[in-house]
Amino acid sequence: MEITFLGTGTSQGIPVIGSNHPVCHSDDPRDKRLRVSVLVSWGEYVYVIDCGPDFRQQMLTNKVSRIDGVIFTHEHADHTMGLDDIRPFFFRQGDIPIYAHKRVLESLRIRFNYIFSSEDKYPGAPSVIEHEVLNQPFVLENLDVIPINTMHNRLQVYGFRFKNFAYLTDVKTIEEEEKEKLQGVKVLVVNALRIEPHHSHFNLEEALEFIAEIKPEKAYLTHISHMLGFHAEVEKNLPENVFIAYDNLKITI
Repeated sequence: MEITFLGTGTSQGIPVIGSNHPVCHSDDPRDKRLRVSVLVSWGEYVYVIDCGPDFRQQMLTNKVSRIDGVIFTHEHADHTMGLDDIRPFFFRQGDIPIYAHKRVLESLRIRFNYIFSSEDKYPGAPSVIEHEVLNQPFVLENLDVIPINTMHNRLQVYGFRFKNFAYLTDVKTIEEEEKEKLQGVKVLVVNALRIEPHHSHFNLEEALEFIAEIKPEKAYLTHISHMLGFHAEVEKNLPENVFIAYDNLKITI
């Protein structure tokens, strides 16, 4: 299984145009982050988790020629607003499967009604095949996927486990029974927004405490704002099995 970090950034804490914040002017490409998303591939299958506003650029940068579906963690704009840009894949492949909580599907139907509408459909609009994700395992092709229920302040958000890989973003709290689903995972990806506490995201301290509790072989931090600091400076102070993810990083599991 190969994981490609399409984006590791966030709309949270984006500085205003012309900001003099030093991270915004960093020469390290690892400090340049598009909105958070990953590509999960195994065998001949390719799935994307979340497609935010940078989805088109991410697909072009990584030369992605096909996707077998899009899996959504939740409905916030930085995770969903690239849905219209599935058009090239739709033109080549036909209807694109999407997987999400019932609430998220309802939100997408409102925001992208022209995609979901079956009446007098505009000929250039893409079409999707809806799959409701419940808090129970489901199958993608030949692979079992385990949803991990988490809370983003008061909003439910799904993380997902694929065999020995688990991906969680926009997490602030998680119940003990959901943590149990992560036992034995080898690679864990989890959000770490910034140094200071935040009302709906793990900060760095909380993310590291969570990683220490789950005990993966390796962990990667994502959903990072410029307020976390410089990639190189922060990473050198992390535990030896914890790394900061960066855009276009590929890992094999």
